Amino acid sequence: MTHLRRLLPYARPYWRIFAAGFACVLISNYFTTLGPQFLQQGIDALGATADPAALQRAIGLLLTVAVLGGTSRFFMRQLLNSVSRRVETDLRDRIFVHLQRLSAQFYDRFTTGDLMARATNDLLAVRMVAGPGVMYLSDTLVRTAMVLPFMLHLSPQLTGLALTPLVGLPVGMVAFGRAIHGRTLRIQAAYADLSTAVHENVSGARIVRAYRQEAAEISRFGTINAEYVSRNLSLARVSGAFHPLLALLGGLGAVAVIYVGGQLVIQGTLSAGQFVAFGVYLVTLVWPMIALGWVVNLVQRGEASMGRINALFDAEPAIASPAAPTPLPRARGARAVTFERVWFRYPNAPERGWVLQDVSFTLPAGQALGIVGPTGAGKSTIAELLLRGYDPDQGRVLLDGVDLRALSLEELHGAIGFVPQETFLFSDTLRNNILLGAPDDGRLDRVSETAQLTAALGDLPDGFDTMLGERGINLSGGQKQRAAIARALAQDPPVFVLDDSLSAVDAETEVRILSGLRSALATRTRIIISHRLSAVREADMLLVIDGGRIVEEGTHAILMGRRGRYWELLRRQEMEEELEKTAG
Repeated sequence: MTHLRRLLPYARPYWRIFAAGFACVLISNYFTTLGPQFLQQGIDALGATADPAALQRAIGLLLTVAVLGGTSRFFMRQLLNSVSRRVETDLRDRIFVHLQRLSAQFYDRFTTGDLMARATNDLLAVRMVAGPGVMYLSDTLVRTAMVLPFMLHLSPQLTGLALTPLVGLPVGMVAFGRAIHGRTLRIQAAYADLSTAVHENVSGARIVRAYRQEAAEISRFGTINAEYVSRNLSLARVSGAFHPLLALLGGLGAVAVIYVGGQLVIQGTLSAGQFVAFGVYLVTLVWPMIALGWVVNLVQRGEASMGRINALFDAEPAIASPAAPTPLPRARGARAVTFERVWFRYPNAPERGWVLQDVSFTLPAGQALGIVGPTGAGKSTIAELLLRGYDPDQGRVLLDGVDLRALSLEELHGAIGFVPQETFLFSDTLRNNILLGAPDDGRLDRVSETAQLTAALGDLPDGFDTMLGERGINLSGGQKQRAAIARALAQDPPVFVLDDSLSAVDAETEVRILSGLRSALATRTRIIISHRLSAVREADMLLVIDGGRIVEEGTHAILMGRRGRYWELLRRQEMEEELEKTAG
């Protein structure tokens, strides 16, 4: 129950509803215990000296307690089941908020399918504990506590016989509980794999079809699904043995009661009414015993699932705002960017797996920096460090002279407009994707014109109000990149970073976009990371990155005059473009 204890803060705000539900548990069981007494009176009224008035009174009382008991049980279920839904909602909200806080390192370790499984299937198991589990456990305990005194009053001998088979129940519950817990963990892990497979196949449906991998993916999914079924069947076999065991123990007690109790009635020690009343009391305990087995199942599954949810809550963001952040100095329109002897390698990388090595440069406010180099040289990592997706292992990254680690994340992210290599668009209108919280004060048309997106609006059925599919699937690659550029422009940031975000547009559109950006961002600091050297040649300063190091720096004219690495890259690209034109 270690993990489930952490559910208490989510239940505490609803203690009044829980209290009302438990009051209904007490009331319903009180009337349940009265029923057999009135049944006894009715049966005894049919004895040698029949008493019609007593019989009618007993029938009336039986009907009354049945109605009152049924009504209170209805409200018991309504209150305790409904409050578990509220707890579930609060817990899901907390999970979502917490996921927004976590850093890139966390998402490197957890797949989307696993996170979805924890926020859905695991949460369902926890909700079953908070609602039905709590309800049936309290109902079982209260009913047992109320019924046993009546049974002892009627016949201590029969009570002892009925309870003797239940002596081994605690040992069995512990053993079955452990088995259920372990199997539940394996089921939830398999469900995470299943969710990941579905997510990947839905997201990558075009790739699957393009490479004719439908049969292979169906086979892979069938294997994962079969494993999920196998683990569920393993749990079902344990649960299936547990419930019959409880019923068997209760049945053995009932057999002994019928045999010995019949003898007591024949001997006149016990009246027929008392014998029937005792039997009804015994029956009222059988369902709680069966329910107790179900509750054990629920609690063990909930404990395992809450443990998986707690693992999310225990994950702290590796990148967080400092307790007392340093504000950025006041500035108009631009910020200076500085890298001071920065060394960086990604988490869990080999000891010598440096992605950046001793990188130092200063970009004055309002100037443009172009970063070029071969694939894997470390260009995009510079952007990641500037956004504090990660922190450098050595050295510092500064914005207007302030170490990024001293800034609040909110102020840092408000200062930088970022267009990543992989464009992500939400399943919303194009308008909302571009503005993304920015006011619609006329900037939408302005930034769309700068990003050369306006020309594409005629191809969209509802213009800016066109609803986009998942990840903007109904836009071309170039349209998505232009939408992402417009989105960054709409935030009007002091620093603007393009990370190879013009790769899907043609050369002519690229020239128009870059020209528009130079005009729109003339007073902003710009960092343009690109494989195409044509995209950066107009920058105030160029960095050539290779092997995580700066191998050349200077303006386009200076680097061309050196005839070094930059010159080689440019010549190679010009030759490739010439070959493409010739082939075309």
